[in-house]
Amino acid sequence: MIQKAPCSKNTLLLAPQALPYATRQQRCVNFVVDNIFMKFTLAYATGILFYNVVQYFFPRFGVLIFNPNSTLATLVVLYMVSRVNYAIYYSICEHFCNGYTVGKLLTGTRAVQACGAKLTPKHAIHRSFSRFLPFEFLSGFAKQPWHDSWTKTTVVRANWRANIAFRM
Repeated sequence: MIQKAPCSKNTLLLAPQALPYATRQQRCVNFVVDNIFMKFTLAYATGILFYNVVQYFFPRFGVLIFNPNSTLATLVVLYMVSRVNYAIYYSICEHFCNGYTVGKLLTGTRAVQACGAKLTPKHAIHRSFSRFLPFEFLSGFAKQPWHDSWTKTTVVRANWRANIAFRM
C-alpha cells in the first residue's frame, strides 16, 4: 500500500526493496502512450489556442511564425509549445491524479516519492522539468531514469482501482 504521509530526510515509509517497482517495459509503454495522448489531444488544443492568441494580440509576430517561408521560427515555437505541454501534462496528472497519467493507468503503475509517499506538487513539477533535457528519455534504459534519480521519485506497480482518488 502506498503511504500518503510526506517523506522527510530521516523517514522512510517503505524500505526501497519493498516497493514494487515498474518494469522497463511498463515504463516504455507509459512513455509511448503519454506521448501519443499529448500529441493527439493536448497539442491540438494548445496549438489552436496559441494560434488564436498570437493572431489576436501579436499579429506581426503571427505573420512571422505562421508564414510558410519561416520554417525555423515555426519549429522553434512548436518546440517551446511542446515543452510547455510536457510540463502541464505531467505536473497536473502526477500531482492531482495521485501519480497517474494515461499511460500509467493503462499499465497499472504510478509515480511516488522514493520513500513510497504520494508526490507533492514540488516533486511533480521537478519531474516534469527534468524531462526537458535533450536525450533524457534515453536514460529510461538505465536502472533508474534521470528524472527519477534527480527528484528522488520512482514509478511503482499499483492497483489503480483501489488507489486512485482524483481531487477536484
